[in-house]
Amino acid sequence: MFLPATREEMTRRGWGELDVILVTGDTYIDSPYHGVAAIGQVLVKEGFRVGVVSQPRTDSVEDVSRLGEPRLFWGVSAGCVDSMVANYTSSGKRRNQDDFTAGGVNDRRPDRASIAYTGLIRRAFKGTAPIVLGGIEASLRRVAHYDWWDNKIRRALLFDAKADLLVYGMGELSTLELARRLREGISIDDVPGTCRIAKEKPDDALELVPFDEIVQDRAKYVDMFRQFYKHSDPVTGKRLAQRHGDRWLVQNPPSPNLTTEQIDRFSDIPWELETHPTESVHGPVKAWETVRFSVMTHRGCYGECNFCAIAVHQGLAIQSRSEESVVREVERMRDHPKFKGILADAGGPTANMYGYECSKKLKKGSCEHKRCVCPATCPAMPVTHEPHIKLLRRLRAMPGIRKVFVASGIRTDLVMDDDRFGQAYIEEIAAHHVSGQLKVAPEHFDDRILSLMGKPGLGTILDFKERFEKASAKAGKKQFLTYYVIAAHPGCSLDDMKAMGDYARDRFGLTPEQVQIFTPTPGTWSTVMYATGIDPFTGEKVFVERDGGKRRAQKEVVGGHRPPPRNTPGFSTASTRMQSRRY
Repeated sequence: MFLPATREEMTRRGWGELDVILVTGDTYIDSPYHGVAAIGQVLVKEGFRVGVVSQPRTDSVEDVSRLGEPRLFWGVSAGCVDSMVANYTSSGKRRNQDDFTAGGVNDRRPDRASIAYTGLIRRAFKGTAPIVLGGIEASLRRVAHYDWWDNKIRRALLFDAKADLLVYGMGELSTLELARRLREGISIDDVPGTCRIAKEKPDDALELVPFDEIVQDRAKYVDMFRQFYKHSDPVTGKRLAQRHGDRWLVQNPPSPNLTTEQIDRFSDIPWELETHPTESVHGPVKAWETVRFSVMTHRGCYGECNFCAIAVHQGLAIQSRSEESVVREVERMRDHPKFKGILADAGGPTANMYGYECSKKLKKGSCEHKRCVCPATCPAMPVTHEPHIKLLRRLRAMPGIRKVFVASGIRTDLVMDDDRFGQAYIEEIAAHHVSGQLKVAPEHFDDRILSLMGKPGLGTILDFKERFEKASAKAGKKQFLTYYVIAAHPGCSLDDMKAMGDYARDRFGLTPEQVQIFTPTPGTWSTVMYATGIDPFTGEKVFVERDGGKRRAQKEVVGGHRPPPRNTPGFSTASTRMQSRRY
């Protein structure tokens, strides 16, 4: 059942007022892939009355006030992506299309939506219930951060949005605890997984580098982010505080990792898997159509790629659902009138991380001085593809299921590290779970730049390619690998990208087409490099291409387009040819 989005829907449920109203920058879709819907349905399952206001107009308070005031709190989210990422391309141009909006026209999500929606609520209701920020925009901007669109260090989001509280991470446990405490009149100052503003620093809080000091000396951003990142781990994370003028941003320790039982309980919801009727009249939601009949098997990632924010949002620990939970969701999906027997994806941030995790990490937290899979997979990581193989076999054996695809991408290094089940996984995927192309993400073909990205070298890609092609031929299928790469990452020059294109054509027999320009977004090590020009792991200076035209040229040159003349101001003439050896 949809969460109420109109007064009429509230009446049909017998609700005269709501405990919580969630405001989102996305079109409302009742799906586990829609963050506000997921939080709302979890709250309803625990007995709270929750409504949704999606993409309210900001030139009037009519939309945001249509459900009245909540009894406990407002929840504000910019949507499934940061609103600035949603509204602007990697070249800084305004996007015409919004894949998270019904009809696709980008005219319904304001810039810095968390700030805009909080101001809208305060205009509509004076002295209203607490306003709580959540979602990816709030999570990654929860402390002082570099903002590429303004090219400056911005304050923690709570100060600019003037909200009362911020929930970071995936949010189920934090939001439930917050709702319970507000209902019972208990202090919410120490709810795990939340941030607040305080007049004084708590005695037990570790102090981050103050906002004013980072503004004056960006090099200090490296030290600030290092400590912030360290305490994003739910096992070892401590309370943090960061001075902003005469006030403090206080971040409570993260919420615990979910157990399998908890993630199963939060997933066991009879989703509508549809756009809300008041929104569907505007047209389809492009991003939604690709994942409607997909199932998330787990969350989290231990890849820790430097350009990725999953580590400080979902976490480094893999939190897997049980087979039974996944099967129950697919059984419900099977009853949907639009379901044609094809499961578009069975995976997570990285598909082949399902079902295994380092027991030491779960008990003692992530290692401070080494990573799980870079520069090589840690011997303590019990890599096994057996759980994913078993799950995929069970799903495709279900009555009414014609095809199960793995569309969320895989780590080739983990496949090659699995001596027992790696080859079986390749053959399983090639024979049954590829829709013509399988996504892999080397990101670059130069070991030096891969190191700056926090990615392992190309040691496994060519071997994996050979095995995948043989397995596809054995299955009687003509299938390909799709390679995702990044241009203009810190440390990468035009010469590097040209060399990468040449290498791809020479060794892979292709020209990479899935090339994206690096966008510095809050919450990543790569953004720290971009903002400071410093490699945070060595302290050495790193080349950063900041000119928009030259950033675009890095993308274009991969396809064999001519680079600009070498006397173009800012053009890098440093020789960065890649080695021709077999990686």
